[in-house]
Amino acid sequence: MARKTDAIVAQPDWKTLLTDPAERRVAADHWKRIVAEMESREILSASNGHALQRLVLAYLVYDRCSRAVAAEGLIDEPNPENPKAIARLSIHYKAMREAENTTERLEGQLGLSPGRRGKVAKVAKQRARTAGADAFLGPKG
Repeated sequence: MARKTDAIVAQPDWKTLLTDPAERRVAADHWKRIVAEMESREILSASNGHALQRLVLAYLVYDRCSRAVAAEGLIDEPNPENPKAIARLSIHYKAMREAENTTERLEGQLGLSPGRRGKVAKVAKQRARTAGADAFLGPKG
């Protein structure tokens, strides 16, 4: 049974984007949570689909990188065989920060961050315009 929100914006096929079944479940949960919030606030539209997909993927990248930083540390030690090598920030930490910036930007654009909620307008619903005289006037012929 298709959900009402699927008529507005369909959930991506996570199998084509993610190889890990656990990440696909997490992605689907993020998607449902975000779409439900946007739908309840009447700010969900078909044009949000790809931005929502990018937001969910940024969440996953942030989570992956967080796990790597927790396991490997914040600093990559220099190569002991290279006398000119220096310690550097972990590439995972840099990617984690980039994913954080991406999520903050997308959440703001989509009206999901608390500071931006009031700045995003409701999606205008298409309504058929009618006038009282329409009931009396019919097609010519």
